Amino acid sequence: MAAQQAIVRHHKPVPKDKNPAPQDEERHWTLLTNHGRILLLIAQTPEVRIRDLADAAGVTERTAQAIVSHLEEAGYIQRSREGRRNVYTVNRGQPFRHPAESGHRVGELIDLFVPHE
Repeated sequence: MAAQQAIVRHHKPVPKDKNPAPQDEERHWTLLTNHGRILLLIAQTPEVRIRDLADAAGVTERTAQAIVSHLEEAGYIQRSREGRRNVYTVNRGQPFRHPAESGHRVGELIDLFVPHE
């Protein structure tokens, strides 16, 4: 197995003793959904653990697992086992789901965000 890459965190960690739910006027939004963020993290580190995906994306492990299942069911990723670990392969040719972006492939998004070796 290849040496594990460091995961790029896309959020500031929230201290466990702080309320992670901001007030309405403090809430922010992002251009990427959690599904897009998880897909990019998997593309960056195919052998990533669900726990590490959740931490890097700022979601619970349960949410990360559900998103991975959604991505797999929709054909965006494939999961295989190497020893005791899951290893993911991203289907870069899969089109975006929304009709407005369906002419583009997820590989284009990955190329923008994931460093090439």
